[in-house]
Amino acid sequence: MTFSDELIQSDWERTRLSILEKTDNDVRNALARTKRTLEDFKALISPAAEPYLEEMAQQSYALTRKRFGNTVSFYVPLYLSNLCSNDCTYCGFSMSNKLKRKVLTLEEIEQELKVIKAMKFDSVLLVTGEHETKVGMDYFRKVIPRIKQEFSYLALEVQPLDEDEYAELKQLGVDAVMVYQETYHKEEYAKHHLRGKKMNFFYRLETPDRIASAGIDKIGLGALIGLDDWRTDCFFAASHLTYLEKRYWRTRYSISFPRLRPCAGGLMPNSLMSDKQLVQLICAYRLFNSEVELSLSTRESADFRNNLLSLGITHISAASKTQPGGYANQEPELEQFSVSDERSAVEVEQAVQKHGLDPVWKDWHRAYSG
Repeated sequence: MTFSDELIQSDWERTRLSILEKTDNDVRNALARTKRTLEDFKALISPAAEPYLEEMAQQSYALTRKRFGNTVSFYVPLYLSNLCSNDCTYCGFSMSNKLKRKVLTLEEIEQELKVIKAMKFDSVLLVTGEHETKVGMDYFRKVIPRIKQEFSYLALEVQPLDEDEYAELKQLGVDAVMVYQETYHKEEYAKHHLRGKKMNFFYRLETPDRIASAGIDKIGLGALIGLDDWRTDCFFAASHLTYLEKRYWRTRYSISFPRLRPCAGGLMPNSLMSDKQLVQLICAYRLFNSEVELSLSTRESADFRNNLLSLGITHISAASKTQPGGYANQEPELEQFSVSDERSAVEVEQAVQKHGLDPVWKDWHRAYSG
């Protein structure tokens, strides 16, 4: 059975209510276990778990240090294009938004690489809008080999592709692919994806299967927190992770926690999540899965990210620019969303060290995969 089959057989509203109905006893039982089930995860993200946040945080800290040591890995996003053929209600790159469009040339990429390398980064996440003709495989074949020369670890966040294309990307040097479902609620998904190939809910949902089958090292999952009920969406993300780990056990996985941020278009969140609830969610994921990498971007504020460093987060971005060419040239009108943590890479590094943790700029080398 595929995860699409599992999701079709599930009931969104029944799942939502089952999370809300979890009791104090359910939470205590979940906290007492060393191996948690999806039902335990429901309890840990439920309102009933909020009084236990301190205990959850302590356990999350211990599990993270046991598995990942005192390290926090750094990466930086490199936006190659804001051209997009989709119309999505929540994204600044949406085709209906009137903004200047740009696809970086190799020469412009060279300028970006110089700035990024000067900041010590050795892990980069390449990001584009979803436009298969102008920023599709032909473009990737041209630019990825050059970028890979500068970085030990190369991740990609672009439109969903076919399995053979992911296999080719692996040969070009791609180590990881991030593909977020946005929301696992099929009907709500349709309300936010109005034009373009992203309207195909199940093609996107089955993308991690194609990535794993192609042999890519790592897959990033997550829901866009705020499109629908965050607890239910994040439960299905955890279910998706469980399915993938069982079926593609050689692959590594990461979870991200993007909350809706201001952008052109200005969609207001359908489901508000407080900072305290995000802490609860991060701890719940760590208690549920001690192996999964947990990533927090510059969407969140500097103070909030500092406070979360010890509680389960293993990977963070720093000094992020969300517009094509933003490192070499400041053009904020091209942003995908507004960055909240505007500190330099050095300032974030210093904050990590003040928390007694070790910043990791390079934790992988291509020779390891030989």
